[in-house]
Amino acid sequence: MALDKNGIAKRIAQELQNNTYVNLGIGIPTLVANYIPKDVNVIFQSENGILGMGPFPKKGQEDPDLINAGKQTITSELGAVIFDSAISFAMIRGGHVQLTVLGAMEVSQNGDIANWKIPGKMVKGMGGAMDLVASSENIIVAMTHTNRKGMSKLLKKCTLPITGINCVKKIVTDLAVINVTKKGFELLERAPGVTVDEIINSTDAELIINGEIAEMSL
Repeated sequence: MALDKNGIAKRIAQELQNNTYVNLGIGIPTLVANYIPKDVNVIFQSENGILGMGPFPKKGQEDPDLINAGKQTITSELGAVIFDSAISFAMIRGGHVQLTVLGAMEVSQNGDIANWKIPGKMVKGMGGAMDLVASSENIIVAMTHTNRKGMSKLLKKCTLPITGINCVKKIVTDLAVINVTKKGFELLERAPGVTVDEIINSTDAELIINGEIAEMSL
């Protein structure tokens, strides 16, 4: 059974390492803040200007003046700092964010990511994605394995405008966890109830499969 958005976020939360700065992109990545392991201390950064972002607020406790880059209401942790976007991007461009979690429309087998524009559709702009993929030590992509037409989003080569080249390290989809290696996509885990053949049939690029593929532990 394919994971829902929260399942993808919960699996990505297992990748968080203690005492690191983490940026969460718009969409599925924002849900990661709700599933931080109890023994892990991370500091979430949002490019609109907050360091120390917490999980989403409970209903009725929203503060309209406290939002993330996707204009969603958030909470702040004790000791959080709010600053302007110039300081925020100085932090990003200075290499002070260890992990960035982004959504994507396509990822190629060599780690290219396309996540900002579909030709012919109006967009407001790239936002902070280009800075994040160029500056973060580690990029994990959170996305569905296929698009709404059922076509694979894991490709030999991206067909949409590129955001960053050779930057994605790992992909967590509703079907699988995949490493991006020098040889291509390596299948690491499968979603509960999902078979390896189902993942292969949903992937445009070839998959490297070594031994038995374990189910995700959620």
